[in-house]
Amino acid sequence: MNIEAVIKGIEYKNILHTELKEVSMEDFDVNATPSNFLLKFDKNKLAISKWVSPKRTRSYPYERVYNTLSSTKKITIIPVVKDEGKTGDRDFIQWDTIALMSLLDVYVILAYYSDADKRITSKGKAKITNQKFDNQYIIDKIKEIPNYHSSALHWNLKQAKNLEEIVKKIKANYTKIAAKTGVELKSEQGIDNFLIRVQNGMDEFMKFSRTKAQEAQSREFVTTQPKEALSSSTKAKITIKNYLGGLYYFTVDEVKKSKNTLQLIEAKHSKSNILPSKGDIKDGLIKMILYTNLEDVHANGKAVSVQPILKLTSTKVKSAFDSRKNKPKLISWCEAHDLKTSQINFLNQLVEEAQENGFSIIIEQA
Repeated sequence: MNIEAVIKGIEYKNILHTELKEVSMEDFDVNATPSNFLLKFDKNKLAISKWVSPKRTRSYPYERVYNTLSSTKKITIIPVVKDEGKTGDRDFIQWDTIALMSLLDVYVILAYYSDADKRITSKGKAKITNQKFDNQYIIDKIKEIPNYHSSALHWNLKQAKNLEEIVKKIKANYTKIAAKTGVELKSEQGIDNFLIRVQNGMDEFMKFSRTKAQEAQSREFVTTQPKEALSSSTKAKITIKNYLGGLYYFTVDEVKKSKNTLQLIEAKHSKSNILPSKGDIKDGLIKMILYTNLEDVHANGKAVSVQPILKLTSTKVKSAFDSRKNKPKLISWCEAHDLKTSQINFLNQLVEEAQENGFSIIIEQA
């Protein structure tokens, strides 16, 4: 099934966000900070998250961004390229990552690594590890944002237009890293091709990124991830368009259609625990933010209404829970599964967030 939809704006009440640790600008080192934190300097309080890779499916960056969304000023730091060496992965940022952050009103700092170490894998292969951002560059960019009075969207567009300069810094710094570590990098041709597309303008960069995103979407469409335990094989492709024409290519884990209503199900699974990790669940909530704000939805060309669902599964679940039913049933469900107080509080907040924002929580046996 192919689903197309539009997002004109985001309205969402964030309840489950983690309290951010406060960090001072004095002796600030971005490489030593938590993955999300509250930076205080002068009269500013900035909620900041960090990505460890430009690829959205590595290390659950959405959870990190989610934890900052309740703050007024939100920043996320994303490496434009991450090269782990000839025998490792190399990822490039996609335009739609930048566009998605713009949609969530998050200011993006497009960053690069300036230092790293060598690691020998168990198979004897040399890779680059412990990659570190250029700290002074990050500090300079952070200090610009409080004085930038336009929207995150305008900031992000401005940063994207400066990608050529950043890519040149990436090439120079990876050359230094390779010399320091003695680890052979992947061919520079890939970065050169990326640079050419950036130099050819935003349209070319967007086209290149979307081709990559569509390829990833197609791969995921036929793949069941380890953290999915689906009750059917009804995955679907969904392409979301915003009012600027930005396109987001996602795969819905599971869809169910009843008359003109389409259930969009984001699935999170745990093999060893009753509930998936908080990180997994918050990663899923980013999809709920999107799905609860969809308009003009069409499935295979036909107009439908949508019902977003976050489904949590485990082999340890004894009985199902559905937040669309009476909330007291959650209490008895928690008692039946002997949950800890912290888990009960988390679930209560999760259900409250679902009810506030118009989606459902389903917990069932895998």
